[in-house]
Amino acid sequence: MTWMAWTLPTAVFFITIATLLAGMTVWDLAQPSVARKGFLPIATTRGDRFFIGLLSGAWLHLAWLGLTDLPLWYPLAALVVWMIVLLRWG
Repeated sequence: MTWMAWTLPTAVFFITIATLLAGMTVWDLAQPSVARKGFLPIATTRGDRFFIGLLSGAWLHLAWLGLTDLPLWYPLAALVVWMIVLLRWG
């Protein structure tokens, strides 16, 4: 059986996502999240906003790959800013 050829960037990506999810879990256990309404049209918890941010980041990167040949550092920087805004005021 042939296994997937893992590259260092792929491993770093999945380890980062797993670490962030574990950190969010610990944070929610230590300080439970309360649903609130920010600029999003629905009341969301911290975990909801994190999930929305991950999904929007995936779509941003897919669109970037499909529409331009520029490096992925640009959408990554935009995603970091978006996640900060979304988690703080979303």
